Parts: sequence; C-alpha cells; structure tokens
Amino acid sequence: MSTPRLSMLTVGACILAAYNLFGSDPVPAARQKRPVALVGGTIHPVSGETIPKGTILFDKGIITSVGVDVSIPADAERIDVTGRHIYPGLIDANSAMGLIEIESVNGSNDLSESGVINPNVRAEVAVNPESELIPVARSGGVAVVATAPSGGIIAGTSAAMMTDGWTWEEMTLKAPLGLVLNWPAMTYVRPRFQRQQTQEEWMKQRDSSLKLLRESFASARAYMKARGAEGDKEVPYHKSDLRWEAMIPVLQKKTPVWVYADELAQLQAAVSWAEQEGVNIVIVGGADSWRVTDQLKAKNVPVVITDVLNSPNRRFEDYDLVYSTPGKLRAAGVRFCIAGSKDPSFSRNLGHNAAAASAFGLSKEDALKAVTLWSAEILGIGEKVGSLEKGKDATLIITDGDPLEFSTTVEQMYIQGKRMDMRDKHKQLYGKYQEKYRQMKF
Repeated sequence: MSTPRLSMLTVGACILAAYNLFGSDPVPAARQKRPVALVGGTIHPVSGETIPKGTILFDKGIITSVGVDVSIPADAERIDVTGRHIYPGLIDANSAMGLIEIESVNGSNDLSESGVINPNVRAEVAVNPESELIPVARSGGVAVVATAPSGGIIAGTSAAMMTDGWTWEEMTLKAPLGLVLNWPAMTYVRPRFQRQQTQEEWMKQRDSSLKLLRESFASARAYMKARGAEGDKEVPYHKSDLRWEAMIPVLQKKTPVWVYADELAQLQAAVSWAEQEGVNIVIVGGADSWRVTDQLKAKNVPVVITDVLNSPNRRFEDYDLVYSTPGKLRAAGVRFCIAGSKDPSFSRNLGHNAAAASAFGLSKEDALKAVTLWSAEILGIGEKVGSLEKGKDATLIITDGDPLEFSTTVEQMYIQGKRMDMRDKHKQLYGKYQEKYRQMKF
C-alpha cells in the first residue's frame, strides 16, 4: 500500500500555521493604503474628555477625525471595536531600545563608544530593527521610545524611535532629541565591593570630569563662532570637527542637554551649570528631584522620572519614596513624565511604572498623561504623538481595559496608520509551552 504524499500546497500551509503559532519574527507593516475607521470603542484622547462609543478615522497615517458623529468615507475600512478602548501609543522617554539585546553578550551591545567626549555619536544609526525586544515592547503598548547612548561624560545624541520599521531610517521619528550628559557624582560614597577608592582620588576624578565638561563646551562655542565668521572678509576656512559641529544646535538652544542625574548635589550643580552655559536641559533620572522642586520650577527644567518600580537609594528613606516622587512633582508644578529603567527588556512595563505612581499621590489621569502626552511634549514630539487629535499621527493602541493595569491586554497597535504585527518572543514561548502541556495531558 502506498503512503499518501502531501502536496506542496499542504506542506506550505503547515509551515505557515507553525509560523503563525510559534514564529517570533513579526513583519514590519506596510503603509496605510486606504482610510481606516475604528468604530464603537471608548476613545481616550488624553488631551480631552473620554468619548464613549466613538469613532476615530485616519488616512495616510494621520488622524482626520475623532468623535461620535464622524463621516466615514465609502472606501474606508470599518473596524468594529465595540467594548474596547483606544488610547495613544505609550512613549518610553528613557530607553536603550535597539542598542542592547543581551547585556551579557558584548557582541549584541552597541551602547557606547570609547572616550568620554562623544557629542557626535548618533543613537539612531546604531539601532537594530531586528531586536526581539521591540515587538515585546509593542505588546506592552509602547509605540515610541527615546533611545539614548551611554558612557563617558558626553555620550552622544538621543532619538525618538518608533517600534516598527525595516530600517533605522524608517523607525526614526525625530533626531536628535537631546545631547546626553552623564553628570559626575558630587558626593563621595565609599565602594563596598570594589577596590577602595580614597576620597582624594574621587575628588580628583570628579574635578577632572567637570573641568573637561567646561572645556568641551568652551571649545564648541569657539568652534561655532569661528564657523559663523567664515563668510567675513579675510576670515580663513575653519576645518570641520564633527564633535563640536554636533553641539551647535545645543548652544543655539535648538536641542536640549539631557542630564542624567539623581542625587541632590548633582541636580543643583546641573541646573546652575545650565544657567551659566546658557543651554536648556532636561533632567533624566531625578531620584532626588522632589527635594529641589522650587529650583526646577523656577528654571522651567522638566524631569524624566525613571524606573518608578524601584526601591529608595538610601536605607533611611521611606519605602514608597520612588513611587510618590511623580505626585510630589505634580503638586509642586514641575513638568515631568515617567519612563522605564533604560533596560529595553523592561520597556513593556512602562504602564506599570505609571500605575505605581497613581497609587501613591498621582491621579489616574495624570499617570496616563505621564507616559503619553507629557512624554511627547518633553521630548519635543508633541505635535505628532502623545494624544488622539486631528492632525496628529495615527499612533494608537486598542485594549480590553486600562493600559496601566496588569490584567489589560494590548490587542492591536497602529503606528502612523500602519497595523502592527502583534506577535513577539513572549507570545511564541507561551504558545510553545501551551502545546507542551497539551501533549503531556493527552
């Protein structure tokens, strides 16, 4: 008796089914081809009142109408989202997405360059679009990440990256966002598990770093002046220097300095330094920002609060200090947003960071704004994302509940009107071991 032979069509169908069940390689979405209308869901614009049983219409990646009585074109794709909620895509304002894959594997990391003064380093060109962490972040509702380099004193420039695209060029929403500056520690802490660094050695290192920082900005300012005078009579050509060229937008106040600082003395020193240098800054980290709210508000310095799901830095501080910091900043009138820990594997938990803050002094509405609208405004991309308004990008999520709740599932995401492939590595493994359980049971 002959054995039945499977046709190529049947084999192909089996392969496709296996791919759909276990595949971990989501395909970047194609551009929107016709209008899309999401009908019947509860719309949360963030910038305005909630719209029950509303409709959001978008075409060519842009929102064209939001409301209850929306005129839907005849050629539009109507999608019934009754019983579902529509929110703006979440924005992680502090990440290394695409720069780190597996921290312990050096070959998968491209987070920093050698040397300590690297203002010409551009984060966006190093982003790996094939990172397995990007689809996982999408499943957590994160549509945009602010990817930033690390290392040294001046690490380079950060970029707003969408969590979809074939190449880094397609993923880039805006670059540069800011010049990353790692502020030196201002308070001596004796190491516990390393070679004992004396206080004198530490002070020498700190002072050397601050001197190098001042010299770098002085050199950049002199370079900008020389380049600006090239057209004047008898002024010679000035050779280009990519490092100082990258700092010209900062000196012109077109690009802010992202100052990574947590401790009180760091924050005070950074704000004073920015005033002396005549540059705009954004504090990233800001663990002690609640201690200097008067100074931050007076100088209009925004804060990107990172890793709210964390413990206090000092043993004598209250257990809920980190959770309550956003609420304290809000009460003091300081502009802020909430971000993750920079580790891209935890970007998926961005909404949970905001949820912790909402349980300790921050209203639920403000917690949502802190990972959407306020993030966009501080990053300088508020005209495109962060809320659901006519004229903004159709970058949104469809959920079965509040995106700040652990139990909520992000069922679908659109980025600039493109429907995302919602598969990811976590879902692949979940499906894989569900199948193992099924095989063991039967």
